[in-house]
Amino acid sequence: MISPAARRAFAFDTLAIVLFVAIGRRSHDEQGNLLIGAAKVAAPFLLALVISWIITRATTDPCSLRTGALIWIPTVVIGLLLRKLIFDGGTATAFVIVTAVVLGIFLQGWRGIWRWRASR
Repeated sequence: MISPAARRAFAFDTLAIVLFVAIGRRSHDEQGNLLIGAAKVAAPFLLALVISWIITRATTDPCSLRTGALIWIPTVVIGLLLRKLIFDGGTATAFVIVTAVVLGIFLQGWRGIWRWRASR
């Protein structure tokens, strides 16, 4: 059984990826169908997120910064690999750097805020 905290954490992680994609697509003035375009960009990272949650057993302590770090790295690496090899997406150096930094901030950021609020 997955705890409510784990479900909430997974939802926040999913939202972090969707927000990353939305910001990226908006900053590049992407044309075409908004939902289809966003889904194509988000899909490899959402799949990578699921894989990361499974391999790291994130349900044990889903809101910790340690768990966030353990999820962040494989989500970025697996997501970029899936994007390149399966989804035929670009993996330019600048995209790799931005992806790693932004997902790190987003996946760790909400956890940091969560921990800070819980300690108050």
